Amino acid sequence: MHPILFDFGFFQLPSYGVLLATAVIVALWTLRLRADRAGMNGTQLVDFGLWLVIWALIGAKLLLILVELPRYIRDPASILGTIRAGGVFLGGFLAAVVAAVILLRRYNLPTLPTFDVLSPSLALGHAIGRIGCLLAGCCWGAACDFPWAITYSSPIAAENLGTPLHQHLHPFPVYSSLFNFGLYALLASYYRRRPAAGRVFATYLLLYGTGRFLLEWTRGDAIRGFVFGGALSTSQLISAALIIIGTGLHFWIGRRRAA
Repeated sequence: MHPILFDFGFFQLPSYGVLLATAVIVALWTLRLRADRAGMNGTQLVDFGLWLVIWALIGAKLLLILVELPRYIRDPASILGTIRAGGVFLGGFLAAVVAAVILLRRYNLPTLPTFDVLSPSLALGHAIGRIGCLLAGCCWGAACDFPWAITYSSPIAAENLGTPLHQHLHPFPVYSSLFNFGLYALLASYYRRRPAAGRVFATYLLLYGTGRFLLEWTRGDAIRGFVFGGALSTSQLISAALIIIGTGLHFWIGRRRAA
């Protein structure tokens, strides 16, 4: 792990920030290519996507504060620390979806085709962003005795994020990154087959929700928050909702085409 990618003495370049910026750039670049090939306006969709990124960053931090609300109430000044944190991905995702629904009319974009063309790039950006999590030391996994367990050792990560040091842990960011790279490959291939509008997005909701729900069992940090007396994490609750919505959307598209 390398929380600080470059240290110039007077300025430190954090690894997470670099990977997050890379994730956004690559996601928007692939979005433009995919949109242009599909006969959509790639430049317009990049502009649209930039707004979604902004709202996603805000939503990720808001959910981070919400799930840890008692701590921030006790120490309001600690909210400033969220500026350096990436936040909770699913909070960003929900905020981006809401923003997209609002902005679709302004950009005069079709709803389902737009969500479809965005979905593969979302998975790709998420995959790259998780590499930043690994380097930064956030989103660490639960205790693990498997040969591929990782051990964090950076005192900077421990000081900034509370990362547990010198313990064998599940490499949750690695799991998540590999899963999202695979999801990107699947969705990009599926999109090229030109399925019915909404199918790609519904598949993203269903598969990401399922993968995230299962991967949460390997996670060890408590930043996500918990529900039902700690039985499920907040992310698992949202993931379950995504599975239901994705499945329902697939059925709705099928019935609409059959009608």
